[in-house]
Order: sequence, then structure tokens, then C-alpha cells
Amino acid sequence: MRQIDYKEFIEVNPEVRFGKPVIKGTRITVYDLLQWLASGMTHEEIMSDFPQVSKEQILACLSY
Repeated sequence: MRQIDYKEFIEVNPEVRFGKPVIKGTRITVYDLLQWLASGMTHEEIMSDFPQVSKEQILACLSY
């Protein structure tokens, strides 16, 4: 498996979600995604609920 460079998928913009790190092109914060994983959601469940999120983006949040 290749190493994920989170900078490709995560951005910080003071105009979006008060400057919290978000998945590029979305308003989904890294914190939100990690909370879903911690609560027991699988990668597949997250991608099903949020089709704009890819497996690489989830792995980037974990790398962050």
C-alpha cells in the first residue's frame, strides 16, 4: 500500500468551518470523520453516507 500524503486531500481555509482542517472540496472536517470512525462506522459506511468522500480521503484524515 502506498503512503498517503494528507496534504493532497486536506486543506485549512479560514473561510471554511472556522479554519478547521477539512477534506478538500467539502465542508467535512477531519475531526468529524475521525469521530465517525471512533464511533464504529466503517470506511464503507462513511463513503455510502457521504458519496463525495473517497477511501484515500479517509486514509488522509487518519494520516493527518
